[in-house]
Amino acid sequence: MAVGLSSLDKPLGPIIALGCQYLRGVLTGSFLAGSATLRFMAARYPIRVGRRSAPLLRVLFGVRANDTWIELGDGPDGTLVVQFGWAHFRTTMANVASWRIEGPFLWITAIGIRMSIRHRDLTFGGSHHGGVRIDFRTPVRWALFRVPAIYVPADDLERLAADLERRGIPGMDGRTRRA
Repeated sequence: MAVGLSSLDKPLGPIIALGCQYLRGVLTGSFLAGSATLRFMAARYPIRVGRRSAPLLRVLFGVRANDTWIELGDGPDGTLVVQFGWAHFRTTMANVASWRIEGPFLWITAIGIRMSIRHRDLTFGGSHHGGVRIDFRTPVRWALFRVPAIYVPADDLERLAADLERRGIPGMDGRTRRA
């Protein structure tokens, strides 16, 4: 008798059907399996952490390369989650009103977790290269504050913005000038 793995004991390889995309560790899209539709709409985008900022962010906020991200949940009942080291932020996708790409910013004004005194918007900043501002329909309770908007400097600003647009959330790229 031969000793080895049967075909049922072997691990499955990745299965990605037409209509799905797998980009930089994010699986999105949907495909039909029999009569049921399986959806892979939740998507996670890493937050860019600058090489020179990383040690300071690690000490002050517990930021590591694998624990800084924004996740967009599936549909309006899904959740928008931001993790930035020890800090977490969460609201429903239905509460997201609009987005806007802004930046780049000065390094000193873009790094760390900070709140604007005037508008009360919250930044989870790992880099000065720019960020996506996400505005909420109703302010979100975070610690002692009500936050009307967040800034997230995702590693790929355009891809995050395109995903928000695909979900029906209006927005614009504020870095481009219109005549």
